[in-house]
Amino acid sequence: MTSREIRRQFLDFFASKAHKIIPSAPIVAKSDPTLMFINSGMAPLKDFFLGNQTPPAPRVADTQKCLRVTGKHNDLEDVGRDGYHHTMFEMLGNWSFGDYFKKEAIEWSWELLTEVYKLPKDRLYVSVFKGDEAEKLPFDQEAFDEWKKYVSEDRILAFGKKDNFWEMGDQGPCGPCSEIHIDLRPDTERAKKPGSELVNADDPNVIEVWNNVFMEFNRRADGSLLELPAKSVDTGMGFERLVRAVQGASSNYDTDLWKPLFEFLENFSGIKYTGTYPEVDAKWSKTDVAMRVVADHLRAVCFTIADGELPSNTGAGYVIRRILRRAVRYYYSVLNLKEPVLYRMAPILAEEFGDVFPELKAQIDFVVKVILEEEKSFLRTLESGLNRIEGLEVRNKTIDGQQAFELYDTYGFPIDLTRLIAAEKGWSVDEPGFEKALQAQKDRSRKDALKEVGDWEVLREESNPEFVGYDQLELRDAHVVKYRTVMLKNKPQYQIVLNRTPFYPEGGGQVGDTGWLEFSDEKVRVLDTKKENDLVIHIVEKLPKYMQDPTVHCHVDARKRHLTENNHSATHLLHAALRKVLGTHVQQKGSYLDEKTLRFDFAHFQKVTDEELAEIEQIVNEKIRENIALEESRNLPIEEAQKAGAMMLFGEKYGETVRMITFDPGYSRELCGGCHVQQTGQIGFFKITAETAVAAGVRRIEALTAEAAGEYISTIDREVSAIKLMLKAKEPAKAVHDLQEENKRLQKEIERLIQEQANALRDGLRNKVEQVGKVQFLGAVLPLNDANAIKTLAFELEREIGNAVIVFGSVNNDKPQLTIKISDNLVKDKSLNAGTMVRELAQKFLKGGGGGQPFFATAGGSDASQLKEAVEAVKGYL
Repeated sequence: MTSREIRRQFLDFFASKAHKIIPSAPIVAKSDPTLMFINSGMAPLKDFFLGNQTPPAPRVADTQKCLRVTGKHNDLEDVGRDGYHHTMFEMLGNWSFGDYFKKEAIEWSWELLTEVYKLPKDRLYVSVFKGDEAEKLPFDQEAFDEWKKYVSEDRILAFGKKDNFWEMGDQGPCGPCSEIHIDLRPDTERAKKPGSELVNADDPNVIEVWNNVFMEFNRRADGSLLELPAKSVDTGMGFERLVRAVQGASSNYDTDLWKPLFEFLENFSGIKYTGTYPEVDAKWSKTDVAMRVVADHLRAVCFTIADGELPSNTGAGYVIRRILRRAVRYYYSVLNLKEPVLYRMAPILAEEFGDVFPELKAQIDFVVKVILEEEKSFLRTLESGLNRIEGLEVRNKTIDGQQAFELYDTYGFPIDLTRLIAAEKGWSVDEPGFEKALQAQKDRSRKDALKEVGDWEVLREESNPEFVGYDQLELRDAHVVKYRTVMLKNKPQYQIVLNRTPFYPEGGGQVGDTGWLEFSDEKVRVLDTKKENDLVIHIVEKLPKYMQDPTVHCHVDARKRHLTENNHSATHLLHAALRKVLGTHVQQKGSYLDEKTLRFDFAHFQKVTDEELAEIEQIVNEKIRENIALEESRNLPIEEAQKAGAMMLFGEKYGETVRMITFDPGYSRELCGGCHVQQTGQIGFFKITAETAVAAGVRRIEALTAEAAGEYISTIDREVSAIKLMLKAKEPAKAVHDLQEENKRLQKEIERLIQEQANALRDGLRNKVEQVGKVQFLGAVLPLNDANAIKTLAFELEREIGNAVIVFGSVNNDKPQLTIKISDNLVKDKSLNAGTMVRELAQKFLKGGGGGQPFFATAGGSDASQLKEAVEAVKGYL
């Protein structure tokens, strides 16, 4: 049975049990501030269990893309070394929201595994929760009794909280779970020891294949448990493990899920994949580990980029960049591949998953471009890191911990790569020092991200708070549903949820509304509005005294909202204009919209020319002047929106009904939850202020509208008038060009005069050469202040003299400079190092620092009084 057939049979089975099949949510957790990536099957469905949102059906099933590389669920460093860890994986799940419970969940899981997938019953064991005295939780007798219908009691194993009580995090829904384990050992091994003794014992061949979680409680911030009003079922079955079990493979990586990727790597590298693992094979192959790392990390990188998260230096983008670079390091150092590889493999992955996750195949050209540019960039960085190692000042043949950490943090060198390079040179690495520096960085990051979330104080049991802000900016009949305090870096932040609100929560690139709430005679400022899953949270300056007032009067800052609406609607007009001018490959990749400015990121593989920008700006302003009326369709079935040709953004999570925003059906039609103008004429004017590159294949346009655009034009007009007046010119551009040409001519004249001065010094300097031991030494303080001229003079004299150490001092704007040039043979034979010399001399004599290469280096400082002494001191090194 192929992996595709296994996945399809799971979904078909639960469809036959009246489950609604729902698509995977994007792997990037955009609407959940507690997560960076979706790390479990239940994460996108959390609000259904919390009662904040109504599920699409009482029973659903899906296959969810997951990524575990951050927080407590972090499998990154284990990937490749064993047969079951992954970064990106699929989680199959069936879910009951207050519908069926333990009886059906257990019955159906057994039926699917044994009757559909035909897994041998004598290899299966099940576990139940044995209870916990400290939590006052009893043994799960109900699950035990259900399992007795299918397996003998000796195959029902009881475990404690660590193994059989599932919790989403420190807070939230939780409950006892019942797992199904399979013993995949050969019969000879099974005869020696029963599988029951190896369940939950970290045996790589006795593994959990399915987990039925029975959601019965809600964990509060104080650690206490409250019973949930409705009992639910949350199940998870790791797809990669299931495929291994059904196909009878020796590990997750020995199935048809990975075969195409390994075949490519074998052909490209000329190295055979043999399937060995450090944990079980005495003679394991490093190249096997490397191939697993590359194949696994490729999946994580491709699916996150396809879902809208680009590699970057911050947040989730930084995690993706590090995963990609880890793969590059392995193929570079272990497989000896010195050119980009991952981008070649991405289309193979897209074809393999085209039927279940079509978003990757639909964007494969863009994904390939991003990955290729990232690979090329990091390969250059790797070369720089190797050069950095060559230039390290290594004492006692040991790379110290701080140096190793710099290689890790700046150049992406893992400690094992640094260790490997050091060993080749006969050096060692101060690994305790490295770990200390790494821990210090983690401590700083943890301190910066310190956040303590208090429990919600529930005043009224209500779900699905209503947003009314599309139609009104004031509301007089709201009331508080719940509130809480969140400590951020030891400072309190107060959060309130209302039953109805006109405040727009940050989302879709649009900032959250501000304003105020009135409680009786007390006014409370709303500092921001956020969305946590589907909960609209008002961040307020303080908690009101009379929280239980029957009515709360809501006021949105209307001026800020209207200016923000201008910018949001302008991005829709801009998006359409970009596609018209540049081509339909243009896709939105991000945006930021507030009352002052708009920023729009889009897929495009080259710089937008000035002519194209002018045309784009012209089209947008034409649409503004046409004063097009907004056409808004709310709660539109997504199928109808698709038929209408609405633009849908990859990486966004759409429900069964959507909101469609149209400005002229033939021009702009998008799915959008943001706030917009009623007529495009309200935008007033649109002005592009910048066009830049954000990442490989992604460009950014920054622009202004309305009052901000008018002020921008006025400012430029005033500056141009001032330039005209200053230059006494009617054509300022021509006048500035003439000035630049004159400046170039004068600069060349200065360079000629400096060179003449240096040439005049050369003959006199030759006569100052002296013999120090077996070295020709020339030291002098020069009346030159041009660094390039001094460098040229030093190189020319070294070529003439040979076997030389040349030291020049100079002063520029009262600041001393020291230049040292050493002949290559002295660097090689006598281990002289110009970088070491200038660094030490600058610290001792110039109150400064510097460095460079062994054959040439420079230093500067703040005190020129001992410059002559610094020059003379070089003799001490000879």
